[in-house]
Amino acid sequence: MTVYVDPPTWPGHGRLWSHLVSDVSYDELHAFASRLDVPRRAFDRDHYDLPAHRYADAVRAGALEVSSREVVRLLRGAGLRRPKRGARAAGGQPGQPRSS
Repeated sequence: MTVYVDPPTWPGHGRLWSHLVSDVSYDELHAFASRLDVPRRAFDRDHYDLPAHRYADAVRAGALEVSSREVVRLLRGAGLRRPKRGARAAGGQPGQPRSS
């Protein structure tokens, strides 16, 4: 099982966020997030939005640290990338957490 996390550099809702992704399957990603007690509502199309204070928890649990560009490359390579509806082909606004 390999899950990846990028640095918490994405602003939203008064904090910084990371993205937690799998390059294998959404099932793998959901299982990893569940072990971290990350709520399912944090899942956004193809990744989990993870607040900065949970970044170290993800790494301790086995997530590999990668760049934000690498997150997108991994998702595309695995065929798991789901761009936002209406997003530009170049990427739109990645990493914006959904409002709850």
